Amino acid sequence: MKTVSLKIDDSVFAETEKILSKIRKPRNRYINEAIEYYNKIQRRKILELKLAKESELVRNESMSVLKEFEEIDYVD
Repeated sequence: MKTVSLKIDDSVFAETEKILSKIRKPRNRYINEAIEYYNKIQRRKILELKLAKESELVRNESMSVLKEFEEIDYVD
């Protein structure tokens, strides 16, 4: 386990302490769970951006192929 020193806004710290007193969870555990949750959200956002970019590439390629098919002169 790594030790991290961080500065927290006074208002965030006060709210966190208020919540911790009610849920009876150690501050360290609470912060670890919060970071884990935030990391999960960020991984999803990164994946969403990657999928959107790849989807755009596929869409452009599909439109290009479709245009080529439309230009083919079919003879019966």
